[in-house]
Amino acid sequence: MILTLVRFALPEPIDLAEAERRFLSSAPKYVALPGLLRKHYVLSDDGRFAGGVYLWESRAAAEAVYSGEWRARVAALYGAAPEILFFESPVTVDNLGGGIGAGP
Repeated sequence: MILTLVRFALPEPIDLAEAERRFLSSAPKYVALPGLLRKHYVLSDDGRFAGGVYLWESRAAAEAVYSGEWRARVAALYGAAPEILFFESPVTVDNLGGGIGAGP
């Protein structure tokens, strides 16, 4: 599995209520998105950075989404270009589902 950390510096800080409004406006685009297993929206404590933590089936699935239109939409919504970091996620601790898992 691939985990990505996406973040961008906001032109002006936003509060949690504004972040929630913006996040909810884009969340439907990620429902049933091919290859996406989970997404968590994030906002820094000072409201200057926002982004998401994504869990993908593969890097190819992530790259298919992060190309072209997605980058333009994110930049328009938040006023900043995203920075994307890719990580392999070989082991997961799942306290909600119970247990430790290796691999996909």
